[in-house]
Amino acid sequence: MEYTIEELDQKLNRLIEILCEDEGEDISKFKLEELEIGEKRVIFRGLSNKRQPMPLSSEFMRLQDEILSYERTHKPIVDVEDLEYINNMAIFLGDITTLKADAIVNAGNPELLGSFVPCEPSIDNVIMSAGGLQIRQELNYIMNKQGHPEPNGRAKLTKGYNLPADFIIHTVGPMIVDRVSYHDKIDLTNCYKSCLNLALEHKFKNIVFCCISTGTYKFPRDLASKIAITTVRDWLKQHNFPIKVVFCVHNDFDRRLYEENFDNIDLVFKN
Repeated sequence: MEYTIEELDQKLNRLIEILCEDEGEDISKFKLEELEIGEKRVIFRGLSNKRQPMPLSSEFMRLQDEILSYERTHKPIVDVEDLEYINNMAIFLGDITTLKADAIVNAGNPELLGSFVPCEPSIDNVIMSAGGLQIRQELNYIMNKQGHPEPNGRAKLTKGYNLPADFIIHTVGPMIVDRVSYHDKIDLTNCYKSCLNLALEHKFKNIVFCCISTGTYKFPRDLASKIAITTVRDWLKQHNFPIKVVFCVHNDFDRRLYEENFDNIDLVFKN
């Protein structure tokens, strides 16, 4: 649905007002009357990121979903089925939240509730900001039921909500403190296996992986790409299941690593 700038502005004003009420913040400090719509959008994202997983009002969800769905329709959405695959694998350079897929993979933290740091550029924050606060609510329910933090190498499934992807698979990779240990390698390997096993369980036709653990968790990107490619290839060989796997990279450096580490297979690359 299309909205005028004035309608979008009114929706953002009300969303910011609701979030300020939830957090006990003084909305006047933002001086919304002096701000452009883009500046208000940043404030809305930051306040959403900070919000604890409390119940969401129907008004908030309606307005949030209207804003996020509007933004989704104005992004260059790419259907992963239209990518070029070799041996059921492809590389995509770009924003994972623009991919229409059965499932995208989110690299989370052990609490699995997403980043509470306003507008943090992590993959976790980016995905949840585009999908909406319902993701945090669903994960909070899952984690409360589980009763303990998520171990490395496991995977949990939520809906995609306002993303073009139908589902999100959340996994926790290893955090590197000093050097990469044997167990770190096993944990990262298990991240890929667990996500693929969950995709198999739900009979997904495709799955999109981010570069797990290579951001703030500081897993060396060259080694991580080798583990990702090797693990996925071996899993595909072992399972008679025609799932398509996309490695979504964020920059040219990672793209080159994945291409170079692909055992000389000429992957067709699209940006």
